[in-house]
This record gives sequence, C-alpha cells and structure tokens, in this order.
Amino acid sequence: MRTALITGANQGIGFALVEELAARWTSDDVVLLTGRNPDRVAHAVARATADPARNARVEGRLLDVSDATAVAAAAADFAGQGLDVVLSNAAARLTPDRTQREQADEFITVANGGTHAMLRSFGPVVRPGGRLVVVASSLGTLGNLPEAVRPLFGDHDSLDDVERTVEAWRAAIHDGTAPDVGWPDWINVPSKVAQVAAVRAVARQRRDRDLADGTLVSVVCPGLVDTPASRPWFPDFSRARTPARAATALLDFVLADPIDPATYGELVRDGAVLPWSAYRSPVAYQA
Repeated sequence: MRTALITGANQGIGFALVEELAARWTSDDVVLLTGRNPDRVAHAVARATADPARNARVEGRLLDVSDATAVAAAAADFAGQGLDVVLSNAAARLTPDRTQREQADEFITVANGGTHAMLRSFGPVVRPGGRLVVVASSLGTLGNLPEAVRPLFGDHDSLDDVERTVEAWRAAIHDGTAPDVGWPDWINVPSKVAQVAAVRAVARQRRDRDLADGTLVSVVCPGLVDTPASRPWFPDFSRARTPARAATALLDFVLADPIDPATYGELVRDGAVLPWSAYRSPVAYQA
C-alpha cells in the first residue's frame, strides 16, 4: 500500500493533484487530502470520492501548515509507517485590494512557515524511495531578487539559516526598512525564493543518502495556472494551464522512476531544472 499526503488540497492545484494521483494509483493506495477548514476538506473529499476516474482511496485530514506544532503532530502519526509522497502545496492568497504589508504576515506564515514545518517534520517520515516535493514558482529563482538582497539567500547550510533570513525580512516589512535593505515591494517573489532556498538547504544535508535509495527532494513550478489566486496578478491567461493540466505535469515529474539526480534539490518546471541564478520576469512567467 502506498500513501500520499497533499497540503492545501481542498481546491485549485492541490485538489487537482489529489484527483490525478487517486486516478493513477490503485485501490490499495491512500491519498490524504488535507486543509485547515473542516467543511472545505469534507466537501473536497466528497467531490474526489465521487470522481469515476478515482482508484485510490481519498481520505480527509485537518492540517494547518501555519501551526508548526500541529504539523509535527501530524507527521508523528506516520512515524514507523512512513509516507511515499508528500506534496507541500498550501499557500495564502494575495489580493490587490490590500497593501502587501497588510498581507505579509499571513502570506509568509503559510507559504514559508508552512514549507519549513513540512520539510522539518515530514522529511523524516518519507520512506526510502519516496518523494518530498514543494510546489512553488519559477519566480523563486535567486535572480528574481534585487542584487542587494541576493546574498541573504545564498546557499544556506541549514533550514534554520533560511528561517532566520525570512524572519529578518518579515521584521523589515513591519518596521518599514524593507525598501532600504533592498527587498522588492511584491512579497510573492522573496517568499518563493525563500521556499526554494529552504528545499535546497534541506536537500544539501540529505542528498547522498537520498540519491542512494532513490528518494527525491525537490521544488516544482506548475507554470501559470488559471485559478482565482492568479487572476488578479497576470494580464494574459491565454496560455495558462488548468489545475488539472498542471497536476498532470507535476505528477509526471514527481512519480518518475528512477529519479534524475540532476533534479534533486532543484527547482523544476516541466521536468527541466531552472538554474538557481536565473531571472524570469512576471511576463515571461506566463509562457
């Protein structure tokens, strides 16, 4: 029996990942659909269970990734048993009707605090040969940051180092010094860079052991996906993917066997590594 856990799974890309994985796996397997709102989780499980393409069992679990203690407790449930696939997909929504500063705390806590908590707590319970993958963005390459702050997200040796950088950035937003330091106004970019930096830090510590047993730790970019969260920020959706198409591409990579060692610890889009130092403008992101 194989078991997968997907965060932020009651809608959008997360729900599409549940549906696609449940269709690919067998009746012996389990896909855990998680979210922080019990009603939404229950509704999403009912939808997934009613899907005629479903083969694997879909079960709902409450999990608020912004609560590191809750994440650790959830991971402890799988100690000894292990998980085959962990997809860290949860994110908070940014809206243009509020300032970036007003939205920073929730956004950073969910996207970055959640990523850190998932890597820290679920990393140890991924079975040998399993997959631990964070869903992020091609905007998460270091080259998308202004030069002044790029050194702050250099190749960190530990997840603790990344967390300290994120908290220093958060503090600078609150005390109004972020522009002076060189942080961009749009908080999505540093957040995505920090997610990739976190995965790279964890992967650096695990790489030799993981590659020896076929385990993958990586970050994936789904491309521009037509969701309510994306709609306010990009002018052209003519080439955007549906959540279902994005999920298919992501799982083609996540489930590939054997893994490509070149993708380990890297940001990957459509199976290709995006260089850490690369720059990709928001306009190019749509392609």
